[in-house]
Amino acid sequence: MEMINAGDTAWVLASSALVMLMTPGLAFFYGGMVRRKNVLGILMQCFIILCAVSLQWVLFGYSLSFAPGNPLVGGLQWLGLSGVGQAPNPDYAATIPHLAFMIFQAMFAVITPALIIGAFAERVKFSAFLIFTLLWATFVYDPLCHMVWGVGGWLRSLGALDFAGGTVVHINAGVAGLVATLVIGKRRGYENTPTPLHNLPFVVLGAALLWFGWFGFNAGSALGAGALAAQAFVTTHIAAAAAGLSWALLEWNVNGRPTIFGTVTGVVAGLVAITPAAGFVAVPSAIIIGILVSVFCFYAVSVVKPKLGYDDSLDAFGVHGIGGIWGALATGLFATKSVNAAGADGFFYGNPQQFVNQFIAVGVTVVFTAVVTFVILKVVDALVGLRVKEEDEEIGLDLTQHQEVAYTVLE
Repeated sequence: MEMINAGDTAWVLASSALVMLMTPGLAFFYGGMVRRKNVLGILMQCFIILCAVSLQWVLFGYSLSFAPGNPLVGGLQWLGLSGVGQAPNPDYAATIPHLAFMIFQAMFAVITPALIIGAFAERVKFSAFLIFTLLWATFVYDPLCHMVWGVGGWLRSLGALDFAGGTVVHINAGVAGLVATLVIGKRRGYENTPTPLHNLPFVVLGAALLWFGWFGFNAGSALGAGALAAQAFVTTHIAAAAAGLSWALLEWNVNGRPTIFGTVTGVVAGLVAITPAAGFVAVPSAIIIGILVSVFCFYAVSVVKPKLGYDDSLDAFGVHGIGGIWGALATGLFATKSVNAAGADGFFYGNPQQFVNQFIAVGVTVVFTAVVTFVILKVVDALVGLRVKEEDEEIGLDLTQHQEVAYTVLE
């Protein structure tokens, strides 16, 4: 116990709380974008994930992700947190209690499936959603987490870098969302019925909470209250700021005026892109990463999605999938040991192999997530059916799935 550092422990626990706040923040971010008849459905989905995945993580998810195992998945030694206590585990974080590392990682496990909600919003049964989430956390998130972050994991051993979840969280959730939209199908009347967001202030509030929580997400991933946490904190903020400004200017140029919706979307895209790179790149590189991610994501959601015609309701793939892919690849370009000696130099610092490693990690994540997510969706559809009835979709999920309404009219 004498190895525990009070400052490091305090920072990681505070960061855990910050990351926890991101899931309610995401609930408001997504909830404001859907039609008013579905807002409570989004809030319920986010909060039930916070409950269900937290329990899954403690019972067996953490063990599958981080316990010693094979290159693809962890073992079962830590079921029910057996052997996970107050003493540090030097394999992951030598100066904080093992329990602190576990609960910090739990918050990542929670928000990742929550991100997928944005792809299939307004049309999935709550029962199917809950079964899918638990299966996906077990068979997609946990193995990929082990491959990237677990000791002995395949992609970790390869040398792929992911500081705070570019592959594990964002590409993973984004690709799963895209597969879900293709399997589940479009919302009723998608081609000819407008689906305007119902509460823009909710969206802005949610984005602000996400930005705030992301400091725990990225700077907390330093797993200590030191110089690396400060570096990740600054690169996180600057990339988000650059991306928000970049998106606003793009909108202004293309559509004739900037919007708050576009600006906060850009901010979130910037936060996504800097996530894998935050503790490996210098501040000027973070600015470049932030500027360019808005270009890529703006094109993805405003040109590619309409052209291909898929119904990624709230652009989970367009922002998290595309932004995560750019961020992971950008890490291979801009990473430098001058920022983090435990990392690697990237392409622009004389090591093209690091870009290759990042490319392989992106490819493995896309293929693994797409295949296993497709199988899980088909299994859930066979068990309980994925979609609500047409009349339930027309009425809205708030009433048909939960018998609640978000707004009342006083006469």
